[in-house]
Amino acid sequence: MNIRRAKATDKDGINRLLKQVLTVHHNGRPDLFKGNAKKYNDEQLLAIIADGNRPIFVAADQNENILGYAFCVFQQHIDDNILTDIKTLYIDDLCVDETVRGKHIGSSLYHHVLDFAKAAGCYNVTLNVWSLNESAQKFYEAMGLKPQKIGMETIL
Repeated sequence: MNIRRAKATDKDGINRLLKQVLTVHHNGRPDLFKGNAKKYNDEQLLAIIADGNRPIFVAADQNENILGYAFCVFQQHIDDNILTDIKTLYIDDLCVDETVRGKHIGSSLYHHVLDFAKAAGCYNVTLNVWSLNESAQKFYEAMGLKPQKIGMETIL
């Protein structure tokens, strides 16, 4: 397995995994997530792949099949009234193909992201996880992440 920056040729493999993530979210919260949709159209996905401020890392096998990905975004609040100027790498999405879970691909991707963030001068790495996704929560806790803030709702 090789972890590297995503390339335009990875589009189909990434789209396949994006669909898996959407299915988990739709099954858990069909009131919020559409069932048969794409998070990004192909043009948007290719633009993100080319954007240096939104790196995507993929785990690829020897045949260049995409086994997992991590979508990341640099965040920084320069001269904000209340927030410090720290540089954060936000993990917008991390997915491992459901057929190869349990083989440490997710932890390898996560540690690759940590190393990348450290080299980029980031103070921290953050992410959000939906409460409906208990397996993802357990994975992130196993990686050493702790809650930073909690989103709450009431449905009217």
